[in-house]
Amino acid sequence: MTNGISILAHTAPDFSAAALERLGEHVAGALGPAIVSRSIAFGELTLVVQASDIVYALTYLRDDPACAFRCFIDICGADYPARALRFDVVYHLLSLRHNTRIRVKVQTDEQTPVPSVIEVFPAANWFERETYDLYGILFSGHPDLRRLLTDYGFEGHPLRKDFPLTGFVEVRYDQDEARVVYEPVKLTQEFRNFDFLSPWEGTEYVLPGDEKTSQ
Repeated sequence: MTNGISILAHTAPDFSAAALERLGEHVAGALGPAIVSRSIAFGELTLVVQASDIVYALTYLRDDPACAFRCFIDICGADYPARALRFDVVYHLLSLRHNTRIRVKVQTDEQTPVPSVIEVFPAANWFERETYDLYGILFSGHPDLRRLLTDYGFEGHPLRKDFPLTGFVEVRYDQDEARVVYEPVKLTQEFRNFDFLSPWEGTEYVLPGDEKTSQ
């Protein structure tokens, strides 16, 4: 029993910040200038990588025995319109061997493509298409970079911060024409300005009829 406890304690994964910092130093030492910065957030190591080196970085994280991040979780985007490089492309990886997750980020703009990582992780295929569809982020070397979630002929990229909440067109089925019709968005009611004041505290303006209470 003592030996069993000793083995379990020896092989238990280390999720401490110190262990993640050691992993970050190990990766940064191996990848060198490809690493822009690193940090620890939400119990995971986050690496910011030069976009041109993303294939090299992910290949190392997959193949190095001390990393062994061989399980590709997903790719997602983030939009920061105030930045020159407005988009973050975020890769999430999992190491089953070490029971550890890692987050890898690259930055790009609307015109500069990010190298596709399909050769490293084939599962990235549809994730890159989804990121292109929703953010307009381009991936060079992708064999079939086209929309995945939006409809045929869709305009714009709906997860960009500057995409209008109402969209550009609305879709309905026309009974008379017996087909789906695309039309410019029409608001069904007049725009209303909500003050979001608490009803218990009262409003700062007089509502119609309130004048009767003062009589």
